[in-house]
Amino acid sequence: MKQFNVPIIYRSPLISAIKATRRQQDKMKKDFTPTLLDFGAVQLYVARHFGFCYGVENAIDIAFRTIEENAGKRIFLLSEMIHNPQVNADLLQRGVQFLQDTYGKQLVPFETLTKDDVVIIPAFGTTLALEAKLKAIGIAIEKYNTTCPFVEKVWNRSEQIAQKNYSIVVHGKPTHEETRATFSHAAYHTPTVVVNDMQEAVALSKYITGEKAAADFYSEFAGRYSEGFDMLKDLQRIGVVNQTTMLASDTQAIADFLKEVIMQHYSLTENTIGERFADTRDTLCYATNDNQGAVYGLLQTAADFAVVVGGYNSSNTSHLVELCEEKLPTYFINSEDKILSEKLIQHFNFHAKEEVTTADFIPQKQVVKILITSGASCPDALVEGVIEKLVSFFRTSTSVKKITESFV
Repeated sequence: MKQFNVPIIYRSPLISAIKATRRQQDKMKKDFTPTLLDFGAVQLYVARHFGFCYGVENAIDIAFRTIEENAGKRIFLLSEMIHNPQVNADLLQRGVQFLQDTYGKQLVPFETLTKDDVVIIPAFGTTLALEAKLKAIGIAIEKYNTTCPFVEKVWNRSEQIAQKNYSIVVHGKPTHEETRATFSHAAYHTPTVVVNDMQEAVALSKYITGEKAAADFYSEFAGRYSEGFDMLKDLQRIGVVNQTTMLASDTQAIADFLKEVIMQHYSLTENTIGERFADTRDTLCYATNDNQGAVYGLLQTAADFAVVVGGYNSSNTSHLVELCEEKLPTYFINSEDKILSEKLIQHFNFHAKEEVTTADFIPQKQVVKILITSGASCPDALVEGVIEKLVSFFRTSTSVKKITESFV
């Protein structure tokens, strides 16, 4: 796999050593058991897969190289390059400006841009309308485009099935940058609609079967369908693609559900379902699958609580939290600074979209067991910082340095 030049400040000697050892031991990536860091009084179980994925490392490499190559020029990011506050703060500190916030609100007027400015497209990609606007100014957006290749794979697959006259159902968060971009690219080729979850997929299915009046579709899915969408004909042949950071199991469940609805409604079989439903399983992101699979493996270990590290607006990280919450107390933090003391932790409730503080989060027992993972946009250095902070609260039989050396 291609190697990227990622700043050393994001690397971690401990995590690098762990990942290198696990890669050597499990070259086919079939072992999802966690790595045990045994400090005696505290045992940390680290997920098999976590942290920077291919797309994030590619984006960071391009962004920092762009800064080096364009000294004296104004450099803009279309929006947050990835959903990690530390990485985005580092870019801002180096003089990069954001044109929009994460929801598409304009921060710098496009009218102030010139063809000599540099604009970096984020890893999520962007809409065709914004691409056209920047190109009209004369900005060479293709030169500094960090769009994740796995996001582009979804776009390409959408185009392929559109050519076979399928409409597209996008499983994603409607306001997320990636979903807006995927919707734009899909809608250019074929009628497209966005569903956020299984509940909305069920609602959509009732228009396919005629259980709901066609006219109601346009109000129930307002802002979610492409221009000119004809409910009566555009849901007769569909394919499901996703925002790559959604739960892969959720996307598959939605696709399987809609496939079954169509199969029953049109009296089709597994041999004939292709007449009305496209197979798009190959669009699921490998990193999303690996990280989520690793959490399932992590949760096989009995533990006292889990810590998930990542940006609070990171979709893929929130889904890891969601999985952990089903099994045990889970604390979603974006840095070691949120661990205020051995008694208090400040963490993010992504359901309520607010930070909360929990007291006595570390149980009083002879050996405390903690599960640890992080999102795909989280630097390994942050994970090591969290590990060191947690370990500092215990009288341990070893040190982080010695644990690191044991993997080398």
